[in-house]
Amino acid sequence: MTPTPLRLSVVQARRLAYRGQRLSGPRTGRDGPALLELVRQLGCLQIDPISVVARTQLLVAWSRVGRFDPDGLRRLQEDDHQLFEFWAHAASLVPSSDLAIHSYAMRQARHGGGARTTKVRDWLWANDAVRRQLVATLADQGPLRTQDLAHLAVKPWESGGWSDEKSIALMLEVLTHTGEVLVARRTGGLRWWDIGERCLPGDTSVEVLTGDEVVRLSAVRAIRALGVATPTHINRHFTRHHYLHLASHLGDLVTEGELVPASVDGLKGTWYLHADDAATLDELEPARLALLSPFDNLICDRDRTEALWGFRFRLEVYTPVTKREFGYYVLPVLDGDRLVGRIDAAVDPKTKLLQAKAVYREPGVRPSAGRTEAVRRRFEDLGRFVGADGIADPTGALGPFVQARRTSPLA
Repeated sequence: MTPTPLRLSVVQARRLAYRGQRLSGPRTGRDGPALLELVRQLGCLQIDPISVVARTQLLVAWSRVGRFDPDGLRRLQEDDHQLFEFWAHAASLVPSSDLAIHSYAMRQARHGGGARTTKVRDWLWANDAVRRQLVATLADQGPLRTQDLAHLAVKPWESGGWSDEKSIALMLEVLTHTGEVLVARRTGGLRWWDIGERCLPGDTSVEVLTGDEVVRLSAVRAIRALGVATPTHINRHFTRHHYLHLASHLGDLVTEGELVPASVDGLKGTWYLHADDAATLDELEPARLALLSPFDNLICDRDRTEALWGFRFRLEVYTPVTKREFGYYVLPVLDGDRLVGRIDAAVDPKTKLLQAKAVYREPGVRPSAGRTEAVRRRFEDLGRFVGADGIADPTGALGPFVQARRTSPLA
């Protein structure tokens, strides 16, 4: 029998999210094991080539643990192979301990059905000799860059428009989905490719899971990381869009007592939280003040962010300058139980200063001298973390932190 859903306030739902995202409570350690545990809790750290302030995987970790040695994250991937790069809810660093989950996606990419998968597989078969030559070259000489393999002639993708080099790039992308090739490391935004087995722990024994087992495990992982979530939120998180028959599995997990259904005051749909979290609702805490990457796990689902926090957030990197509302690379400001503002930030390549080019306070957030000082301290800490020579506040917006928004779509 399905239990009566819990009734959660919006504040409780937000605090469940903070705890799941390691944004509330005492900070954890900053060494390698602590960073690995952080990624295991989050499920993945998204990777993005934009580095206006710092790579997003570094910003996400910094928001949780404070200043840490980025080389520790590098070693977890390149030396210890406790992390590897794979497609989770985007291109991400994922824990090798989740290899059984991701191996199912690799098998589906090799053998699964569907028109797209079949078309890709047929293209690989048409280029099988080149694929084998590419893998052999990586096995012998890897890691290598895309341009190091561009001499291999590939039958173009039938849609046209691919040069030989781009076709090799496409093959490398496809082979990362099958796990035959993975990204061994990155230098800046440049990827170095290697055979998959060298990017994973050599002693890893991978359990072969069924599709149903993968969906159940992934759903629980997503819910623990999100704190509380609807089926739509789950489907967009961790193993994005790979939750076949999710509603049925959620029902089974509720019946078995692992998940608890809930309603959230004023919000639509059935939400789910883990039974362990449901037992500790009276222990929930507000978030620490944090500056978030635009790709942060807390806000990567824009619809969920708007529903739960009333915070409409869109990436404006590809928006023409004259049409941008807030700026090129905007860091949301989290404080307590609200997303209270935004900072358009960038490291100036000439002065080496971390600039707060503009700062915006959200509607309904009252000016606060204490918050102003706290935001400035966090921004200074971010500057030290990214190796800037200092911070620049050209508009004076960080002191006081009271600049009104130019427009207010939620007002």
